[in-house]
Formats: sequence, structure tokens, C-alpha cells
Amino acid sequence: MFSFNMFDHPIPRAFQNRFSTQYRCYSVSMLAGPNDRSDVEKGGKIIMPPSALDQLSRLNITYPMLFKLTNKNSDRMTHCGVLEFVADEGICYLPHWMMQNLLLEEGGLVQVESVNLMVATYSKFQPQSPDFLDITNPKAVLENALRNFACLTTGDVIAINYNEKIYELRVMETKPDKAVSIIECDMNVDFDAPLGYKEPERRYKAPEEPTEEEGDPSTWTDMDMRFRAFTGSGNRLDGKKKGIEPSPVPIDPSDIKRGIPNYEYKVGRITFIRNSRPQPRKTIEDEDSEFIAFSGEGQSLRKKGGRKP
Repeated sequence: MFSFNMFDHPIPRAFQNRFSTQYRCYSVSMLAGPNDRSDVEKGGKIIMPPSALDQLSRLNITYPMLFKLTNKNSDRMTHCGVLEFVADEGICYLPHWMMQNLLLEEGGLVQVESVNLMVATYSKFQPQSPDFLDITNPKAVLENALRNFACLTTGDVIAINYNEKIYELRVMETKPDKAVSIIECDMNVDFDAPLGYKEPERRYKAPEEPTEEEGDPSTWTDMDMRFRAFTGSGNRLDGKKKGIEPSPVPIDPSDIKRGIPNYEYKVGRITFIRNSRPQPRKTIEDEDSEFIAFSGEGQSLRKKGGRKP
């Protein structure tokens, strides 16, 4: 008796707990139902059929459930999580940006495999438009948007929705691996310069020297350098315009006063000029009429002379 058990080798445990199947993929807009599922477009999770949940529960898949999506026709792949198991059998629904990364069209075949990814510690993104810099706090906006994602793959272009506008960001780098899980992790986020961004050129302007016309007082009449009262025009409640608008009073060059520069100014020194008016010089007469104490004469109410009898 001979036994032919050459093909009855036990299957390794790693392959027993592996989920792998093919689905027809469609965008979320093709999902039938009364409820609006725009929330799927805001993240990195897909919708799978109920049979996938039944098969995954039998394989004792570790949580969180993460999957590798592969388009064998274009040799493109990415990673994602699962949001719900409510799709029709043989169909899965993907966000539009994920279908663009995989170069998939509506109804294309995609290979779905279960994977275990390492927890992320660092990621670097490059905005695909300089408009991303208009956001006041882009790092906080990105961290809030990544709550709807389960994992990141280096090279993917993800899409986030903020203030009714979609911003695309390319995943430039992830650590400790090219595909990482971002569920309940402490991850450092960094940004690269946006695509097409140019730093503004700094131009230093040399101080302009005053021309001869600026130094000529005859040209100051064209400059409005003082307040002119009652030169405006009034408005009526009935909308009618009556009278002639007042014309501005021309400025007399003699009314314009220019400051006298301090030629003794030194850098780092502040001078407080207390007496702006020059003090009058003392003359000889002023020196003679100096104040002498107790030099006045008194007056008496009583007249000089004897008393009347």
C-alpha cells in the first residue's frame, strides 16, 4: 500500500488568516440609497459587501482591519480601512481620490487583501497648490482631516475638504515604513514647499534724495499740508443738489512752516528742548534795576501835621 499525501502539506497560519478577493469598484456617488454618503469622500476608507465581514470574522483578522488595494493592470497599489459592510455583493465603493491613485475607472477590478501595518511616527506632505498656504493653521486642519483616514501610503495624493474647498496633498514620506497605520498614534507632521510655490523676491529700495523742486518753497503750494475748515460739501435728504460746491482755498507759501533740523543730533542720544523760544538778552538798564529787598516806601492813612483842637 502506498499513500499519495505529497500535496497534503499543512497551509501556513499566516496564509490561513489572510483575506484576498477581487471586487468591482465604483465611486461613492454610485452608491444607491437615500442617505448622502459624502463622508466617504472625506477620508481614506471604503465600503465593502456583507460577505466580506462574514469571511473576515472567520479568519480571525486582527483589528483595526486594514487592506491593500492593487490594480494589477497598472501595477498601482494603496492602503485603506473599511467604513461599512453595506455594499452589493461583488462590489466595493472607493473615494474618488483613491480611484485616481489606482488609475481605476468605474467598474474596474481591484484586488483587496488584508494587511497588518506598523503605527506611524512621522509623515511629510506636499500641497499640490499654493492655495493651501491661505489656511490660517494648515497643520491643525490636516490633523483634523486625518481622523477620517486609517493609513497612509508613500506616493499617494490624498484629498481633504476644508471650508467647502478640496485640497490635494502628496504623501512624500512616512516612517517607520512606506505604508503605516495612523489609528490612535502619536505622529509628527511636516510640510514640504507647495507645488509651484515661488518665494517672493525681496527688493531693497535706496533712500531717494530730495530734488531741487522739493527744496523750492514755491512748489509747496500744491501740497495739502494743513487743515482747511469748511471746505466740504453737504448732502440733502431729498437728494437735490443746491448751490455751488466750495472751492479749496489756495495755500500761501508763507503759511507753510518747515521744521529746523537739529544739526547737533547724535545717534543714541535723546535731547529734550525745554525752552523752544530764545531768551531775551539783558541790557544795562535791566542790570541796574535789580531787585533789592526792603527798599520800598510805606504809606500812611494819617496826614502829617498836628491834631485839630
